[in-house]
Amino acid sequence: MDVAQLRALQAPIKERYKADPKAALITLKARGSIDNENIACKLETGRALGLAGLHPGAGGSGLELCSGDMLLEALVACAGVTLKSVATAIEVPLRSGLVFAEGDLDFRGTLGIDKEAPVGFAEIRLGFEVDTDAPQDKLDLLLKLTERFCVVYQTIRSGPKVSVSMQRV
Repeated sequence: MDVAQLRALQAPIKERYKADPKAALITLKARGSIDNENIACKLETGRALGLAGLHPGAGGSGLELCSGDMLLEALVACAGVTLKSVATAIEVPLRSGLVFAEGDLDFRGTLGIDKEAPVGFAEIRLGFEVDTDAPQDKLDLLLKLTERFCVVYQTIRSGPKVSVSMQRV
């Protein structure tokens, strides 16, 4: 896809959202069901069914998907799509590119071993390796805009309001 195709694809969507800002507010959803046999959750991804379980560092078998890995994978996927979209929009030719994310966890927190140990990622690092002849100022702009427009990165960075509820069925 080139810049003209991208603009043509997005132009009517942008116009609709400018004319009707409420049309741009979309609720994404995820669902899963608790596995009755194992410590696992069956995820409905819209494309396939995934089985999430405990990470081996918390006693899991390693055969199920780990939620922490999935968070990093979502970040990599979103950042990669955003990078490619922005590169196309600002005409930075990429011969190839790699996106990687890694995060540090202290399992003492999630296992309740140490009340002082945090539950969750203490640090997440996102990186890109690109093969391009673009000048450094264009690469700097590419990184800046990728950070700005990556939904998952901005969500993790900003810490949105989150609520939790439970209902009896």
